[in-house]
Amino acid sequence: MNKIKVKLMGEENFFVQEAYKVLRTNLQFCGPNIQVIAVTSCHENEGKTTVSLQLAYSLAELGHRVLLIDSDLRKSVLAGRNTNAKHVIGLSEYLTGLANFEDIVCGTQYQALDLIFAGTYPPNPVELLSGQRFSALLTVIRNYYRYVIIDTPPLGRVIDAAVIAPNCDGTILVVGDSTRRQHAQTVVEQLKKSESKILGVVRNNTKKNHGDGYSYRYQN
Repeated sequence: MNKIKVKLMGEENFFVQEAYKVLRTNLQFCGPNIQVIAVTSCHENEGKTTVSLQLAYSLAELGHRVLLIDSDLRKSVLAGRNTNAKHVIGLSEYLTGLANFEDIVCGTQYQALDLIFAGTYPPNPVELLSGQRFSALLTVIRNYYRYVIIDTPPLGRVIDAAVIAPNCDGTILVVGDSTRRQHAQTVVEQLKKSESKILGVVRNNTKKNHGDGYSYRYQN
C-alpha cells in the first residue's frame, strides 16, 4: 500500500476541531446503518473537500477504519492541496480496469485513515460513476471500513453527485455563505429525486467570535 501524508487545514485550531467533533457526533446519531456517506456542495470553493477530509479524520480518531474516496473526476483538488502525493493513480484508473484496488488505496500517517484519489481525468466521468464497477467497489469495501466518505463534485454544477448518492447511505450538503437559498433548494430537490437520504447541511466559512466556524443542521 502506498503511503502519503495528509495536510489538515485548521488542525491546531481548537474551535475548528471541536466543530468537526460535533459534526461527527451528529453523524453517529443518524444511526448505525449509516456507513457510506457522500459529501457535495452547490458550487465550487465551498469547502466540501476540506469537510470530507476533516470528517474522515475525525471518525478515524475514534479508532474506526475510514476510507476517503475522491470521486471528483473533473476537477479534484485533494491530492495537490491536502496531501504530498505525486503522480498518483486513483479511482478513474480502477473504474476503467487499468488498476486494481490494491494499486489505488493509499495509507496515511493516521493508522485508521486511508485515501483513494480521483486519478487521471477521464472523458466520461458520469458513465464511470454510474457503472457497475463503481457500485460493486462500494459493496466490497463496506466489509473492510466502518465509514466511507465520498467527496463528490458540486451538484449545482454537474450531475455526478446525484449519480453517486443512490449507492450511499446518505448525503451531507456543504453550503457556503455566498450560496443563495434557491440554489441550495435546487440541489436538495435533485438529491431527493435521486432518492438520496439527506443527513444534514454543513454551513461552511461562517465567521464566529472565535474564528472560522462550521455549523451542522440535521435533516429528517
